[in-house]
Amino acid sequence: MNTTGPLHNVIIIDVGQIYNGPYCTFLLAMAGAKVIKIEPPRGDPLRRRTVVGGAALPFAMLNSNKDMVSLDLKSQRGKEIFRQMVMRADAVVENYAPGTMERLGVGYEDLKAIKPDIVYAAGSGYGRSGPKSRYPAMDLTVQAMTGVMSTTGFPDRPPVKAGPAIADFFGGVHLYAGLVTALYDRAVTGNGRLVEVAMMEALYPSLSSSLGLYYGSHGDIPPRTGNRHAGLAEAPYNVYPTTDGHIAIICVSDQHWINLTQAMKRNDLAEDPTLETLKQRVERMDDVDRLVSEFTSQYPKQELFDLLSEHRVPCAPVRTLDEVVNDDHLHARGALEWIDHPMYGRLALPRSALRFHGQETVELRPSGELGRDNDAVYGDWLGLSRKDVASLYEEGVI
Repeated sequence: MNTTGPLHNVIIIDVGQIYNGPYCTFLLAMAGAKVIKIEPPRGDPLRRRTVVGGAALPFAMLNSNKDMVSLDLKSQRGKEIFRQMVMRADAVVENYAPGTMERLGVGYEDLKAIKPDIVYAAGSGYGRSGPKSRYPAMDLTVQAMTGVMSTTGFPDRPPVKAGPAIADFFGGVHLYAGLVTALYDRAVTGNGRLVEVAMMEALYPSLSSSLGLYYGSHGDIPPRTGNRHAGLAEAPYNVYPTTDGHIAIICVSDQHWINLTQAMKRNDLAEDPTLETLKQRVERMDDVDRLVSEFTSQYPKQELFDLLSEHRVPCAPVRTLDEVVNDDHLHARGALEWIDHPMYGRLALPRSALRFHGQETVELRPSGELGRDNDAVYGDWLGLSRKDVASLYEEGVI
């Protein structure tokens, strides 16, 4: 275990599944916590995705540096083992539908009764209270319910989900923050607590630009804006064609616009009184996009990126996943590391985006097969005898 991480004395019991809870606990593990991931006898649902085509890759990405055990929480013996583990832990993380852990008899109140200072972090789609609390929640459904899909895509086409699983991961980041905040409070007061994060609530602030357009129009439903600014408050702000793909360009300030016109060698545009201010450029958004597209379509995206960067114009080439996976910057910073995974082959696995200066570089320990660490956790850590561990296998508890 890395003892220089800020959470190196913290023990986490991870009952998370899919993306939301496991990303929270991945961040905890990379910050030095001992994370024990408990999977049901059939494994995390991600394991049941076919490996063909890489569909199971997310499991590898989200479960590095965790001890991996299996445990049947529906069995009486499984519940007993779980409670013993909680007695030795600092926090529990789960993202089952609200009420699931309570029905099993291992919800927050059950665990608080045996360990009053436990921190219990629960992620869900809509929270543990309110009229939508029982709604089925996956990333797609939360994006739809939150309004993300209604603001994504083009105005003349159907709504589109965001490509990344933003609800799950926004929720996971917030769950990490809430859990660590509660651990700090416990260190000061000695009190544990329940922490909950609803993915819907974690996503809502990200709609700020669209909400600005909604309130600014006194309640009109804003149109989907494609690659334009969600609040239609910036121009140029779009994805523009190049000879080999596309480039994203945004001009936040008037100086950015002047810099762009200089790169375009269009002094006439810099001096055009109808394009002098941001407000004017927004009013002529179609004209601005047409002018910029005529310019960008003459260059390859990397050559254009270099040119615009020299002129201090905020921009970036639209890159493929292959380019990102092999990105020299991410690998130089250690954000990505090539690993020969025992189950999935050669992968570029991510580290945490949280950088704690003074922490030694954490060696990535890839995820493994279901129940890989059963003997080590139940025997060495929890203290069960070999005979007891063997009986758990025989009874199908692990």
